[in-house]
Amino acid sequence: MTPPRVPFHRATRRIASLAALTLVSALAVPLLSASPASASGPLRTHAAARGKFIGFAAATNPLANEAAYRTIAQTEFSQITAENAMKWDSTEPSDNSWNFSGADQIVNFAVANNQQVHGHTLVWHQQTPGWVQGLGATAMRTAIQDHVSTLVGRYANNAAVVSWDVVNEVFNEDGTFRSSFWYNTLGQSYIADAFRWARAADPDARLCINDYNVEGINAKSTAMYNLVQSLRAQNVPVDCVGFQGHLATQYGFPSDLQQNMQRFAALGVQVRVTELDIRIQMPRSSAKDTTQATYYSNVINACNAVTACAGVTIWGFTDKYSWVPDTFPSEGAALIYDENYQQKPSYTAVHNALAGGTPTDTQAPTTPGTPVASGVTSSGVSLSWTASTDNVGVSGYDILRAPGTSGGSFTQVGTSTTTSFTDSGLSANTSYRYQVRARDAAGNVSSASSAVTVTTTGGTGDTQAPSTPANLAASGTTSSGTSLSWTASTDNVGVTGYDVLRAPGTSGGSFTQVGTSTTTSFSDTGLSANTSYRYQVRARDAAGNVSSVSNTVTVTTTGGGTGGGCTVAATLQTQWQTGYVMEPVRVTNSGTSAISSWTVTFTLPSGHTLTGSWNAVLTVSGQTVTARNAAYNGNLGAGQSTTFGFQVSRPNGNTATASGFTCATP
Repeated sequence: MTPPRVPFHRATRRIASLAALTLVSALAVPLLSASPASASGPLRTHAAARGKFIGFAAATNPLANEAAYRTIAQTEFSQITAENAMKWDSTEPSDNSWNFSGADQIVNFAVANNQQVHGHTLVWHQQTPGWVQGLGATAMRTAIQDHVSTLVGRYANNAAVVSWDVVNEVFNEDGTFRSSFWYNTLGQSYIADAFRWARAADPDARLCINDYNVEGINAKSTAMYNLVQSLRAQNVPVDCVGFQGHLATQYGFPSDLQQNMQRFAALGVQVRVTELDIRIQMPRSSAKDTTQATYYSNVINACNAVTACAGVTIWGFTDKYSWVPDTFPSEGAALIYDENYQQKPSYTAVHNALAGGTPTDTQAPTTPGTPVASGVTSSGVSLSWTASTDNVGVSGYDILRAPGTSGGSFTQVGTSTTTSFTDSGLSANTSYRYQVRARDAAGNVSSASSAVTVTTTGGTGDTQAPSTPANLAASGTTSSGTSLSWTASTDNVGVTGYDVLRAPGTSGGSFTQVGTSTTTSFSDTGLSANTSYRYQVRARDAAGNVSSVSNTVTVTTTGGGTGGGCTVAATLQTQWQTGYVMEPVRVTNSGTSAISSWTVTFTLPSGHTLTGSWNAVLTVSGQTVTARNAAYNGNLGAGQSTTFGFQVSRPNGNTATASGFTCATP
């Protein structure tokens, strides 16, 4: 479904149409028709030849249910970003109760198709549950640390998960810090803390800061530049800067994109385009398609020209699942495939920009030094090695492992952007061999280093599983969720947590893990109304021993839509002579039971026109605006809240803003 991405807000993006046409003409490149491009190889092949990735944002529903979507996803792209499945409200909807089903689906798909995963996103002011937003400073800091450590740590040993958006969208358009609940409670210190906690959870992942409207050189991107420079001077592990790239053809192309990328690269960070889409004013026409294709080509060419640019991620790939039409009235067709999975001219533009020309760097890095092992335990080892050198620059290292002291094949088990790596999940009393090889941005790979042999220790000797959890029961069942509780297990050493399993219906179907808990309770959300589910729980200990499953409890959700109430509070974020942005517009469940949907109404002053919105579906009748929840933020437990925002244009000199906000539930 549509991702809650914040659009362009500022009036300064709106350049005169003549200037826009001049810019398009100056940047135009010859374009081929869409059909011949695919014959010469998929996008990922040409990106790899340049040492780049080409990625997309994956939606879990079509990834699971549409063969056409899956085929394009696995054939054309070498990188995946989870559209929503790794965000806080999806992974930890209530305190210390985890749901990894969507995130695991994305990672498993990537592993099966030799793709890398970019985790998105750890700390953001949107799609963060209400239980986090109302915490005091100490509790909020603890919540961030626990969330980052658990989510990043879960995938730290998965070679496919190579990078994370750690902190997302921290600036206003004028370069001041956004007054989010993070900033208002913790100040800007939460940014450095989040990066340090992410590095501790996965020392080998590349850690990124990400924002929109920073593609060109402006007040916002300069504030980002100054922040990254300051953080790195304090040894905060900021490895990467993401330019989201939500562009629109009617506002012109940021012609200094390449210059801006190079500016950040000079700080020693990697850069990447993280959420590219280029919307047009509907309906489509061949002229609009051509302009859009030129913009796509310009972005790819800018990344190609900057050694430190790792690649480009498109925010989806098919217009069938684009967030744009629900957010920008009368705009859409922002992606490279249409709603019927047919390639558009913009696909050809991306293909040709990746395939055209020959990468100039063909020199491989030198061979890394032989790895040195330290900190060997029954299940892991730390490796370090002497750095390689390269004529342009080393972009990272591949860590290879083979079983035993001889024989067997070496396979890649991880990557690192430093000269160290920690491998875990090994078997006790077992020998392994390790080698390392270096890569540069053009895709050149060094010879593998000499091997080091490591033998793990004997382990703890704990082979006793915890006792079976008992008395599993459900309570507080609504149309979209239920709360589970059970009697604690015991263990000879200690129980470390519980796995929560779910199966569809009252019988049949397979149980799959939908979450974990370190307590004896768990809240499952996102269920369908009037639907039955079965649950079981099993216990784990530190040695990896797992208990038998508990008794089974059957739950049937209610019909939805009853009970509860809501309130709304709107904040004026920024304004200029001819427009303004209201964000956050906070919707809170003020009732005592969960709600599955909400509706906010408000009034626009005469002459004011809605020009964009996010995280809600807005309709306009005269000057009355109705905002209904999006597909992903209608379910709110008692006391929980969510936010949306919108942008308005107004007559020059008119200082009035939207008013009369009310909230209702069905």
